[in-house]
Amino acid sequence: MPAHPAVFLDRDGTLIEERHYLHRPEEVRLLPGAATALQRLRQAGFLLFLVTNQSGVGRGYFTLHDVARVHEHLTRLLAPYDVRFSDIYIAPEAPDQPSPGRKPSPHFLLLASQQYQIDLGQSYMIGDKLADLECGWNAGVRASILVLTGYGMETARALPSPPRGGLAVVQDLAAAADWILKDRAQRTRQQASSHSVR
Repeated sequence: MPAHPAVFLDRDGTLIEERHYLHRPEEVRLLPGAATALQRLRQAGFLLFLVTNQSGVGRGYFTLHDVARVHEHLTRLLAPYDVRFSDIYIAPEAPDQPSPGRKPSPHFLLLASQQYQIDLGQSYMIGDKLADLECGWNAGVRASILVLTGYGMETARALPSPPRGGLAVVQDLAAAADWILKDRAQRTRQQASSHSVR
């Protein structure tokens, strides 16, 4: 069975506006250009996955049902763009609780690779925090992409030098989609060129 390329996305500050412990559907606001960015990625053949730490559940601030309601609303907002997630992975534990999936753990990306036949080496992780980038690096994605929305500016100032893996720093999700599509086109040209040399 052929392996698929995928884009794994953080939620708060990457796809939607950052709000402190968001748990009300009516407070969900897509960041400008986010929906059309995901639309372009889907049309280009990428599977889309949401990977989100929701420590507010573990801290007792809200419930997994609240998280589900937020994601149902998010799904409705994206539907007019024919954007849907192949899966949504949630780590509900607080930072001091044992958690197999809490980023920077690569658990959910590795799980997706098995469940959906994902080629992680041709896939990307997008987020606004170092834990998002490390999650991608730990899973072996082609590149982790830092967006400067949400906590991105703060994260950019504290990036490891050199980074552990492939890294791009872009303005927002729309720019991340541009970068991914350009990277894939360049890689395709290189592969075509190498084949023609043979």
